[in-house]
Parts: sequence; structure tokens; C-alpha cells
Amino acid sequence: MTVNILKRKWHKVTAVISFILILLVFAFSLFVNSHWSPILAKKLKEVVATSSGGLYNVDFSSAELRILRGSIVFYNITLKPDTAVYNSKKKLHLAPNNLVELHIKRLTLSHIHPLKLYFKKKLDIGEVIINNPEVHISYQLNHTKDTVLKDNRTTWQKISKSLRSIHVGNIIMGDIKFRYDDYSGNKLAISELKEMNVSAHELLIDSTTQKDKSRMLYCKEIIAELNNYTFKTANGLYSGKIDHIKLSTLKSQLNIEGLTLKPINAEDFFAKSHKDKFTMHIDSVQLNHFDFLSYHKYRTLNASNLLLKNGAIEIFSNPNHFKPPTDRVATFPNIGIYKINANMKIDTAFINQINITYTEFNAKSNKTGSIYFNHTSGRVLNLTTNPVALQKNNVSSVQLTSYFMNRGKFNLQMSFNLTDDDKTFDYKGSLGPMDLKIVNSATVPLTMVKMTSGTLKQFDFDIHANKNKATGKITLLYNNAKVALLKIDTVSDNLKQRAFASLYANIFILKRNNPDIEGGPPRSVFVNFERESDFPFFKYIWQTLLSGIKPSIGLDKKTQDATVEMTNQQAIYQQNRKVKKEQRLRKRAERRKKREEKKLAAGN
Repeated sequence: MTVNILKRKWHKVTAVISFILILLVFAFSLFVNSHWSPILAKKLKEVVATSSGGLYNVDFSSAELRILRGSIVFYNITLKPDTAVYNSKKKLHLAPNNLVELHIKRLTLSHIHPLKLYFKKKLDIGEVIINNPEVHISYQLNHTKDTVLKDNRTTWQKISKSLRSIHVGNIIMGDIKFRYDDYSGNKLAISELKEMNVSAHELLIDSTTQKDKSRMLYCKEIIAELNNYTFKTANGLYSGKIDHIKLSTLKSQLNIEGLTLKPINAEDFFAKSHKDKFTMHIDSVQLNHFDFLSYHKYRTLNASNLLLKNGAIEIFSNPNHFKPPTDRVATFPNIGIYKINANMKIDTAFINQINITYTEFNAKSNKTGSIYFNHTSGRVLNLTTNPVALQKNNVSSVQLTSYFMNRGKFNLQMSFNLTDDDKTFDYKGSLGPMDLKIVNSATVPLTMVKMTSGTLKQFDFDIHANKNKATGKITLLYNNAKVALLKIDTVSDNLKQRAFASLYANIFILKRNNPDIEGGPPRSVFVNFERESDFPFFKYIWQTLLSGIKPSIGLDKKTQDATVEMTNQQAIYQQNRKVKKEQRLRKRAERRKKREEKKLAAGN
């Protein structure tokens, strides 16, 4: 009996104590909400104002402190620049290149330590979750390097009177709406991003990290990810898509997956442009040791290497034969690199397994032909427009290995002078053994010549060129070369063989072997080719090589002139035969008519 009474009393005492504790916690929560939230809000506003030099102001509609959960929730946060402060800094050449506006519907701070903030002046937060933020950044180039500020204190030094340290374990931002206005060009360029997520880890501002260069914005790591990004070029001729982008500041690495660039339909494209049409898809693009902060602040693109892996590039030559009024030297790589309009320095660009296709339409045959460079791999050194880097080394070199028409192994070395006014460059290479009939998919539609037999043993070239002319040596080794010359069949619109011309070419023009006899000295041709102003870069290279290939197989100038003369004589002969045939047919018709008239007269 006594035991039961004691049990009942103990239960009552426990219940009363629990109820009192709940009331105390509730009362304490109300007290904290009414006192601590304003204190924290004040501290945050002070931190933002002091750390930005008065450039930014932060505000929010309300804040809610949840003691039991150890969290604070802010609603409708806005971060805006003070335009008066910005303009005054701009006059002093101290304004930043980027201005940020931010709106957040809901921001949650979890695992906070208010007592540590109050008694130790340490802002310690376990996690920050930002829901549906809207970020608007405006870029205007005010300076290209860090300006010397009168107040050159670190962020920690600026806030040290109010706070000893700021620590945030994780910052998570999901489903970001991002707008970027770029005022650096001739007209405003606007970029808008969706499906963007950003996370930051171990943010720490204190005396130990104030000059820690391994951190980005005082964070151990910032990861930004973007999915399904689509865009259009300024001229409206191309649309693009990127499946996934990921930036890691800890690794200093930018990864792009599924980069695609497509032109509008061919008819509209060539109606609006006199340029060649490009299509591109790259599975993977990786930029290592990427200095994101320099790019964000000054548009300087610095990286140790660039990796392009698995993809295809297709080029379709513009069929509209338009001769531009200006020199097309702008198509040279050592000029085109400056069109990127960025201060760039990439030590090495690696290319791995890229298929390249060049297609051209021939109006004479009314057909298209293509040449292929499959499984292209290699590297490009010193890819730069940086003035300081160019003073040390002004030459960019290229080494590539490919398979021509997916058969013959093709090695190519190129070098470009990036500062020379004459735009000098060199290229040398070799093409390994292959069956010459493989090239018919290109030669038949483009040159109306069909290789009926032949084996390429080796093709070597070594050319030195500038924007005006190219000189060098070409050696083409082959066996048993035979061709068929083609013409349009006016009935079927297909190509058919020109029997007499093919026979003449194989007997009197074409040199079937090089060397002429086995073991003999090979023929080499020294070229001296002058570039026409309307020749773009790749046409210039091809025409230079062709000027050496033709005499190698027997089509030197003398032979070409003789061939033209023979062709003209044959054309005259064919025309004379046609005229004589028409005359015979006309005379036959006249005789037939006279006979019929005589019969009619005799009958009467």
C-alpha cells in the first residue's frame, strides 16, 4: 500500500516537473524570439555592410528562431547594392566589375549556437539551406586587375570588432534562377540559367583563414552544377545544348558533359550567311587548374590544360560562291584565337577521339562529297592571348594523329606565330599506306575523277607559309595508279565515264608509279604557291598541297596545258561531227521530200 502511494506521488511529481520545464522552454523560446532574433539580424546586417565596404545592404521581412530544433528561418531576404556607394567607388576606380542582387524566399540556418554568438562573438552555423534563390549579376569591366584600395584590410579584420569568427558547415542552394547581364561588349548580352544547384562547404572567416589562398570565398570547396542548359548564338544561326556542367573550386576543375552545337536548316543558313556551316558534339570537356575567381572578376581564362574527349565536328562548305570584299585571313587560327575576346592562357589542350568531316557541294556534278579524319587525337601547346605569356613564348604548336578516310594513318605537326603581322605558320606531316580507291567518295563528286586502281605508299609534306604565300616540299609515293574521267549523263543525271579522255589520261598524262621504277629515286616537288585574298585557311592549305600533288602524278603546267588543248580539240571535233551529222540529216530530209513531191506529181 505504501509503495503504491509513493509510486503515485512520484508520477505526479514527474508530471508537474515536466510541465514546468515545458512552460519554461516555451517562455524561453518566446523570450529568445523577441530578443535574440533582432540581435542576430543586427549582426548579419553589420557583417554584410562592413565586409562589403557599405556597397551592399541586406534585409528580410521576418525571422523565426526555433530553440528545440536549433535553427533560425529567415523569410524574403533581399541583398541589394547601394547605387550611390557604387557610383562613388566607380569615380575613384574602385568599383567591382560584378554587382549582385539576391532574393531568397526562405533561408534556414540549422545547428546554430546563439550562446556562443552572444558570449564569445562567434557565429557558428551547422548548415544553411537556401530555397529557390533568384540571383541577378551585372558585369561591367571597370578594371582588369585588383585595384589598390585605401582600406586593404581582410574581411576578418573588418568584422573583428563585431565577431571573432564566422563558421558555416554547409551551404546548400537548390533550383537557382540565375540572370547574368554583360555590359562589356557593344550591346547588352543577357544569359539566364535554370536547374542550377550550388553547395559550399566549411566556410570559415577568422584570423587563420583571412589569407588562405587554398579557399574560395573562405570556403574549402564550392560546387556548382547546371543541367540542361540551352542557348543560341547572337547571330541566330546556331543553337546549343549542354547536358551537365560541374565546377569544383577544391579541384579547380570545370567539367562539361554533352556539348552540342547545331545550325539552323541549311537553306535558311546559307541564305543568311556566306560562311561555312558547322555541327559539333563533344561528349566531355574538362578544364583543369581553372582559376574561376580570375575569370569571374576579370574575364581572364587561366588553366593548366583542356581535355576534349569523344565527339564529332562536321563542316559543310558554303555552296554560294561569294567572293568577300575583304581578305579572309581572319580565318587563320593565329587570328581566330583573338576572336574569343578573352585574356586566355591554357598550357595544353588535349584532343582525344574526335571525328572530323569536311563536305562540299560541286555544282558541276550536282553532288556532295566528303573527306573524313577519323579518331583524331593529339595536343595543342601554348593556347594563349595573354600579353605577358606571349612575350615569353609567341608560338603555339599542334601535334595530331588521325586516320584519313578511316584508313590511312595521318600524322600532322603545325606551329603558329601568334604575334607576327604576316601570320606565319608551318605544317608538316605524313599519310601512310592506303588503297587509293578509298578516296572515290570525295574525288568522284568533287572532281569527277574516279580512281580505278592504285596504292598509296607514303605522302609527305613540309610547308612554310604566311598570309601571302607558301613554299615547301611534297613527296607522293604510289603504285599502279589508274583513273576514269567522268561526265554528267544528261538522261539519268548520273556520272558516266569519258572513255576516250580516260584512255588518253592513263596513257599519255598520268604517271602510274612514283618512283617510276622499283628502287629508283622518287620524284619530289617544290611548291611556291601564292594565296588569293578570298582563300580561307583550310582552302589555302588544300590548294598548296594540290599544287604539289598534281605535278607529282604528271599534271605539271605543261601537261595541264596540253590536256586543255587536247580537250578543246576533242570538243571542236565533237562539235564538227555534230554539225556534219545535222547537215546529213537535213540533206536526207530534203531528198526524201523531193522524192515524195515527184511521186505526187506523177500520180496527177
